[in-house]
Amino acid sequence: MNDTEMLLEAIKTESQKIDEAMRRDIESLKPHVDPLLVEVLEYGLFNGGKRVRPLLTVLSARMCGYEGDDAYELAKAFEYLHAATLFHDDVIDNAQTRRGRPAVNRQFGLVSAILAGDFLHARSMEIVGRMVGEKGLSIFCDATSGMVDGEFMQLRNAVQLNLSEHDYYNAIMGKTGLLIAASCEVGAIFGGGNDTQQNALREYGVGLGCAFQMVDDLLDFTGDEQKTGKPVGNDLAEGKMTLPVIITLNRASEEEKTWLHTVLEDQDHRCNELQAVKSLIESCDGFVETRSQAIKSVTQAIEQLHVFSSQDALKDKALLTSLAGYVLSREK
Repeated sequence: MNDTEMLLEAIKTESQKIDEAMRRDIESLKPHVDPLLVEVLEYGLFNGGKRVRPLLTVLSARMCGYEGDDAYELAKAFEYLHAATLFHDDVIDNAQTRRGRPAVNRQFGLVSAILAGDFLHARSMEIVGRMVGEKGLSIFCDATSGMVDGEFMQLRNAVQLNLSEHDYYNAIMGKTGLLIAASCEVGAIFGGGNDTQQNALREYGVGLGCAFQMVDDLLDFTGDEQKTGKPVGNDLAEGKMTLPVIITLNRASEEEKTWLHTVLEDQDHRCNELQAVKSLIESCDGFVETRSQAIKSVTQAIEQLHVFSSQDALKDKALLTSLAGYVLSREK
């Protein structure tokens, strides 16, 4: 069994335990909440996904010496918050599908999708506050606030056709990096990690989160719809300033820039010129440079793990290292 197969097997095992924790929680809610809410939660939560964020919480707790099963009870909060953002994103984007089947807003309506997302957000905060205390909840809430701010930054970058890679990184830190970093840092706090360990795992999460978003940017142009569960060119159609586009605009000739600006400013052009935009990005090495920057982020993430040298941490350290590599090769 190679490293990737071992990682996927470990992810499968841990994901089952995280799912079990979520199912127990939802079962406990049934006497207290509306049956439709339960139906929406079960439909939206158990629809595939690798459970990366809660997995990071569990592994981070174990890296810091925690050996119990309560880490799975904490970890589910990060899957709840992630799911809440997906419910709301699909409403905002008027999405038709999520992971190959009707999105929650299509299956149950806009109101149910919004309310279920709100419920998951509140539930996740309650879990973190109860299990980790004020410091953990503060980190969790900062990540949530950052996610909202990141979305606003992305909107502004799109309207202004912002070519700044610095602003792009600030946006993806909010959208993706902060929650993944919080998953690691809160797990470390719960596991009893010292300040050095908490900071190392947080920075690991930052690097992993940035790489995760950059690979998402690549998959928007080069992914397989059957694997990603969403149309190729979806981000382009929505006018998002992803890293391959920013790199291309900074490298293209004046004539090419003018043409690409024309495409980006018009929704019909964005929908109809996918292949031409993709060809221009390839000619400017936009995909190559994006992958190079993703590799750099992963390398920086892995470097943070050097502070963990005990024999007990080696297995989970290897999993975190493999997970960082897997982010680069993922197809969905």
